Order: sequence, then structure tokens, then C-alpha cells
Amino acid sequence: MTRGFALAGLLRLRQIEKDHAASDLAAANAFRRDAGERQARAIAALHALPAEAADAGTLFALAAARASTRSMLGDLNALTAQAEQEVQRAQGAFTEAKKRAVGLEKLEARHDAEVVAGQLATEQAAIDEIATGSWRRAREAGEA
Repeated sequence: MTRGFALAGLLRLRQIEKDHAASDLAAANAFRRDAGERQARAIAALHALPAEAADAGTLFALAAARASTRSMLGDLNALTAQAEQEVQRAQGAFTEAKKRAVGLEKLEARHDAEVVAGQLATEQAAIDEIATGSWRRAREAGEA
């Protein structure tokens, strides 16, 4: 019976951590993409406001709309910067989790290769024993 990989539990834990970090990175990228789209829509809305006013009331309304949109754009700029920082943090966490998992994966691959080599050596020894036994029996039968 072959001995299992002694660090299999730790490897599963590292792979779960890596999957969780990948999920966090995907969520951060989605948040950044959403913030960028909101920012683009706010800029488009700011450019879409009419530039001409027929009376003072319309002029005040246009000024208020522009001020509101610019304020919202400032908030969206801050949100986009925050989203970018979150992506960088999530990317770093994913990279670290991946590094921790890769080392154990290499150890597992080496262990598996050693197990296979041991099984092949055992099988080869059995084949050699069978061949040697057959040769001896044939030789003994020829002498008798």
C-alpha cells in the first residue's frame, strides 16, 4: 500500500485560499469596471447638458445640473481610485496565495513521481524474479 502525500490537507487549504483570493480579485475587477462605467456615464451626462439658456431660470437649472454632475464626477473619481487600490491589494493577495500553493503542488508532484518510481521498481523486481525463476526451472529441467 502506498503512503499518501503527508501535506495533502495543507495543500487543499492552500488551494482553497488561492481560489478565495481569485474570487476576491474577480470581484475587485468587477467593482473597478463598474466604477469606470459610472464615471464614463457621468462624463457623458456632463457633456450632454445643453449650453444655451433662454432665461435666468433655465440658466440656474443648467448651473445646478453641472455643479451636481461635477460633484458626482469627483465622487466617482474617488471611487475609481479606491477600486484601483482594491484591485492592487487583491492582486497581491492572489499572488501570495498562489506562491504558497505552488510550492506544495511541486512537493506533491515530486511525491507522486517517487511513488510511481517505487511501484515501477517493485513491479520490475517481481518481473525479474519471475524471469530468473523460469530460467532456473528450465535449466534444472534440462539437467534432469
